[in-house]
Amino acid sequence: MTLRTKALLVHLFTATGAVFAMLAMLAAVDQRWDLMFLWLVVAFAVDGVDGPLARKYDVKRNAKEFDGVLLDLIIDYLTYVFVPAYALFKSGLMPGWTGWFAIIVITFASAMYFADTRMKTKDYSFSGFPGCWNMVVLVLFALEPNFYIMVALITVLAVAMFLPVKFVHPVRTERWRMLTLPMALAWTIFAGWAAVVDFHPQSWAHWGLAATSIYLLGAGAMQQLLHGSDG
Repeated sequence: MTLRTKALLVHLFTATGAVFAMLAMLAAVDQRWDLMFLWLVVAFAVDGVDGPLARKYDVKRNAKEFDGVLLDLIIDYLTYVFVPAYALFKSGLMPGWTGWFAIIVITFASAMYFADTRMKTKDYSFSGFPGCWNMVVLVLFALEPNFYIMVALITVLAVAMFLPVKFVHPVRTERWRMLTLPMALAWTIFAGWAAVVDFHPQSWAHWGLAATSIYLLGAGAMQQLLHGSDG
């Protein structure tokens, strides 16, 4: 198999994320939240793998007729933003005006963030909250906090998208990667587990989700505090 073929296969692999996004959306329309999140977790796993493969086979050089970055952003918007926002709105977790507030803020702020050329820092972390609403919404489904807490959390994270606060990339941020990567893998496992048991309130997966989410949300800011904005 030639290097060009391998590079093209990476693009095709990335594009499967669009299929998983559609499957998640169909499940969401039927309010099959467990199935929806399982498809989103699969898409999340694909997104975690395709980047290293793209760099390994240098898709920018060997399959340059396809823009891998643009393809990734399109799929990320569907799986990280659009489907989770719809689920949050239709689930009833945020009734009345709070649901409308959530979908408007999440979709609008994320569209602007995904187009921001300052999204990445020199150490390949994200500058600002990277719009991972799929992770946030899954945790909200699992923990079901008061909807005013959800409004506050969504507001803070939406504002944080445009603040000079670092958020680690589990694969590309080198500092603490030996801890961050296992945390991201653990989050994926706990997320799948929580979806399989249909977010049963006594599941240990909820504690795992909470712990790994806190780390992934705060690791970049902690690095800034300890080491400065050297990225």
